[in-house]
Amino acid sequence: MNKKWIVLIVIAIVGIWLYSSITGKYNTMVAKEETVNTQWSNVETQYQRRNDLIPNLVNTVKGFAQQEKDVLTQVTEARSKASSINLNAGDLTPEKLQQFQAAQGQLNGALSRLLVTVEKYPELKSNQNFLELQAQLEGTENRIAVARRRFNESAQDYNTYIRSFPERVYASMFDFERKPLFEADAGAEKAPEVQF
Repeated sequence: MNKKWIVLIVIAIVGIWLYSSITGKYNTMVAKEETVNTQWSNVETQYQRRNDLIPNLVNTVKGFAQQEKDVLTQVTEARSKASSINLNAGDLTPEKLQQFQAAQGQLNGALSRLLVTVEKYPELKSNQNFLELQAQLEGTENRIAVARRRFNESAQDYNTYIRSFPERVYASMFDFERKPLFEADAGAEKAPEVQF
């Protein structure tokens, strides 16, 4: 066999190996990024569920707590602000995620004030509609926590993969960028103070 054929065969083998390696790495990055996108959609779904429950909760409380208009207004305004921030998985930057998280934090605070207000109304605390809404809201908060945790896990897996060698080379070639993670709200390390 002539040297020219051997060189061509070696070049062909290296080319096929290189092509399959790049294709495999690229497809893995796409799959991991799609997992992050799906987990982000799950986070948004749970926040939307909470936003859908809030008007029912506010209306139920309104019937019992007419004089608590400030708290009800704060909840309504916080919900409006939180639902106005649209962030899709393709737009995830640390700054935008922090803005989204801040709006959700304001809503959490307003809801907490609403639930503290409810303590003043024993007849509301025993109302079946309110109890069901409160249970659904608590369940939704748990679902949000789970969805955020799963998002962080998939984003961490994706980020680790695209930052490892040699994947990092391919990630930069194909513009795969790190995804931000949810972080604890400022002051979350301190236990809330409850006063009656």
